[in-house]
Amino acid sequence: MIESNRQKKIAGVLQEDLANVLQNRLREAGQMGILISVSKVTVTTDLSIAKVYASVFPSTNADDIVKELNAIKPQIKHEISQLTKHQLRRMPELYFYNDDSLDYIEKIDEAVKGEEDPLKNPDLMPKRKKS
Repeated sequence: MIESNRQKKIAGVLQEDLANVLQNRLREAGQMGILISVSKVTVTTDLSIAKVYASVFPSTNADDIVKELNAIKPQIKHEISQLTKHQLRRMPELYFYNDDSLDYIEKIDEAVKGEEDPLKNPDLMPKRKKS
């Protein structure tokens, strides 16, 4: 489905404000070794739901942090609504998801560079079934 310009603009505003709010919350909580970036925000056509994809470094803490973000989303939604009150009439409902695309890319890179190269060792790849 193609996003409208309105959806893209709202997603951009939310992405920028969410990144700032989440970084400030981490700083206030004293979590200095953790970095959160908002990699993507998608908004539904009726502008009622926003899916927020957050990338967490180090990725070992990612699932716990995303669960915590979903637990405190009313407070985050309130902060964002205060920042965007002149831009949005109604604040969409936020849903946080873990963006693990960087881990996926890293695994592919390691597989190509490392000893687990399927070109050199074809036994690593599953055999193709004949149909």
